Amino acid sequence: MSAEARPAFYALERGGWRDYVTLLHLPYTAWNVAYAGIGAGIATHFDWTRAALTLLAFFLAVGIGAHALDELQGRPLRTRIPDAVLIGLAVASIGGACALGLYFAAHDSAWLLAFIVTGVVIVVGYNLELAGLHTEWVLVLGVGSFAVLTGAFAQEERITLAAVIAAAAAAALALTQRRLSTFVRHLRRDADDAHAELVSASGIERLDRAQLLAPAEAALRLLSVMTVLLAVALLVNHA
Repeated sequence: MSAEARPAFYALERGGWRDYVTLLHLPYTAWNVAYAGIGAGIATHFDWTRAALTLLAFFLAVGIGAHALDELQGRPLRTRIPDAVLIGLAVASIGGACALGLYFAAHDSAWLLAFIVTGVVIVVGYNLELAGLHTEWVLVLGVGSFAVLTGAFAQEERITLAAVIAAAAAAALALTQRRLSTFVRHLRRDADDAHAELVSASGIERLDRAQLLAPAEAALRLLSVMTVLLAVALLVNHA
């Protein structure tokens, strides 16, 4: 399978262990988990154990659970992972994330229960395309803002103005990701072929699918790296 024919720029050749790597959506998973890291990193009262377990919970819920449920809906990544395995991965990972949240809720603040319930509704509702929940804004606010607010609340047990501002920034960044990735997915997964012509005074320049994909996918790669580095910088500041 050529690079342009793959369902995503990070997708490996189909089959075996490569399907499980592809399922993780590694650049996007790192990007989305980083939002929780940003939320933790802006907190004035910081605990490394809480931060690590928060990041682990988001990796389980978003990196594995959400993507396993998404793959059950029409096989967008074209993996050969059996349905039963995808269901098992989703249940185990989302359940593990909930268990971590319940541990915090029992020992720290019962308000974390609200974050747990909200997170489950977002992950399950959006990825199983339940009525009213499979929308752009549920994705943007759930992936971006919710992760920042959860990361911040897990540290300070309150929502600060800084966390709200960071959550708004995360929503804008998540919306940027959504708009770019929608265009990329359409070209890779829906279009049989694609080309364009740029007409200028110097002549006609013809672009194929790979050339049309390149700018948007380069932007997605750079934004994922930027978001992860920002989260790392904020966390390292507490070392």
